[in-house]
Amino acid sequence: MNDQLGKSDDKLVTRLSADEIASEEVVQEFLEKYDKESQFRKFKPKSKLAILVSTIAISFSLFHLWVAGIGSLEAIKLRSIHLTFVMVLIFLLYPATKKGMRGKPGIFDWVMVALSLVAGLYMVFANDQLATRGGLPITRDYIVGALGILVVLEAGRRALGKELPILGVIFLIYAYFGEYVPGTFGHSGFSLNRIIAHMYLGSEGIFGVALGVSATFIFLFVLFGAFLGETGMAKLINDSSMAMAGTSPGGPAKVAVFASGIMGTISGSAVANVATTGAFTIPLMKSVGYKPHFAGAVEAVASTGGQLMPPVMGAAAFIMAEFLNIPYKNIMLAALIPAFLYYLAVFAMVHLEALKTGLKGVSRDKLPIMKVVLKERGHLVLPLVAIVYLLMKGVTPTYAAFYGILVAIGASFLRKTTRMSWRGLLMALEMGAKASIGVAIATAVVGFIVGVSSLTSLGITLGDNMISFAHGNLFATLVLTMITAIILGMGMPTTAVYIVGATIAAPALLKLGIAPLAAHLFVFYFGNISNVTPPVALAAFTGAGIAGSSPSQTGWAAARLASAGFIIPFIWIYSPALIAQGSLGEILWAVVTATVGIIALACAVQGFMLKTTNILQRVLLFVAAFGLIKPGLITDTIGITVLILVYLWQRYQRSSVNVEGVNI
Repeated sequence: MNDQLGKSDDKLVTRLSADEIASEEVVQEFLEKYDKESQFRKFKPKSKLAILVSTIAISFSLFHLWVAGIGSLEAIKLRSIHLTFVMVLIFLLYPATKKGMRGKPGIFDWVMVALSLVAGLYMVFANDQLATRGGLPITRDYIVGALGILVVLEAGRRALGKELPILGVIFLIYAYFGEYVPGTFGHSGFSLNRIIAHMYLGSEGIFGVALGVSATFIFLFVLFGAFLGETGMAKLINDSSMAMAGTSPGGPAKVAVFASGIMGTISGSAVANVATTGAFTIPLMKSVGYKPHFAGAVEAVASTGGQLMPPVMGAAAFIMAEFLNIPYKNIMLAALIPAFLYYLAVFAMVHLEALKTGLKGVSRDKLPIMKVVLKERGHLVLPLVAIVYLLMKGVTPTYAAFYGILVAIGASFLRKTTRMSWRGLLMALEMGAKASIGVAIATAVVGFIVGVSSLTSLGITLGDNMISFAHGNLFATLVLTMITAIILGMGMPTTAVYIVGATIAAPALLKLGIAPLAAHLFVFYFGNISNVTPPVALAAFTGAGIAGSSPSQTGWAAARLASAGFIIPFIWIYSPALIAQGSLGEILWAVVTATVGIIALACAVQGFMLKTTNILQRVLLFVAAFGLIKPGLITDTIGITVLILVYLWQRYQRSSVNVEGVNI
């Protein structure tokens, strides 16, 4: 089945290779095929249903802009209205089965829309009454609460697939049947009324912190990304990347690294980013000689790293800031060095691959001119500059995103070619609302897992058992946490993976003395890396579909390219300087040694330095890489010594061959 997936887009890929740049229609075709959250119903343009959905989506965005700018709502009411909009859109846009993709919403869909309005808005009107009763629910509360749980689960199944809702149901069953669970995981069990009240009537379950972050920070940053897209930011990124790196050996792969990294930090979805930027970069990489599976892998790894790259690191990073109760700028600063090392490794590997296989860049006369690109669209970076400035000044992410949107609109009017029309404004409002659906419903469904964990103390129990299983060994516990995050990431969105991992795995690391920020970033990183980790590497499989290559071959190539991402999180656990925790001297030393170590790792993985390595040289390069990446003066000394020896060895070999008259 996977091989069929890899071969299914040959005709489309051929067309793209001829055109070089994918049209918007082709990009949308890839999104609908590979990104679950983009698989909407198709309505006839300007039909009553299309107008209705557009009106709801635009109203959704305007509501959040009102709240962020001038409005004020209690947290529970804001979350309720946010979830209501999301569920109504889901039942109108996502059919119950694949057969309904081309059809209109049926009776069952409209019933679910009505139930969404009841279950979603109930807490807006009943919360004050509940407070006057001292938080004591009545029969009506329990009935609507049970209804709300079922509606949220069905909405999650439609928009995200069955994996996350099934996990939510398992946790709910565990809460009810706890007395029958053997061993340390057993508990006395809770009544249905207690479970419903905890999941629906308070802020521990569905309407918890995660949904709250979705209703404040996440939605506005997704909307910000939609406005950037409407101004033509993607063209600026692609053209400037081509102008910078297009002529260098294997230039299009470096373009993919630059463009996908920047776009990924805005889009927040690895799969969607592969489908969007990959439609442009993958055919371009193939056109200069990169093998299809390698081209697909480069795009997948670069897009995955977008969520690790400040300033906007995807939804999970905002939730992390709330969980840890620290400013978001602290997350940004901590993630900066690891993101640099991750992309340095990918960039070095594609460069070495080009040298190893003798690939050239694109002819200069076929590339955009940087001066022209910046003159025409350089002003579009102003919104990003504004966002970074505001976040670093300590402004809340809500206000930063709100003013970022205003700057994006204003900046677009600086050039006639980028000026947003009324249609463009409405399109950005609509697309932003639709793009937020997946993250929003994921945070609601994950509320069951977080809620049950708080109700039963499951997180503490799991942490104790992980430590016991690892015999108190920190490294073994880290490996277990990594495996947990990667397995969760095989079937769930990154945001959900982080929340679940932070709930059930991070407590073990905290008990072993790891700093909260380091522990949560560890879970966050591997939740992202799961996108390029076989056997289920969704971003890599998407790249394979566009490249026309084998998904399994592309997946393993992606895992190889992302090898630094599997190592870096372990390093900052032992050397917090890598996440900017320490003195300036410690941080600078960690950056320098890790940078050299990452380059050594790239040479080892690619089997190429100045020339193709032999087996012993490759082993020594791995030794040098781990010595330099691992903190410590002794290991750093060993690493740099070994690296210099391999370099001199290769230089001697190359000079000897040149003396003999062989053209290398």
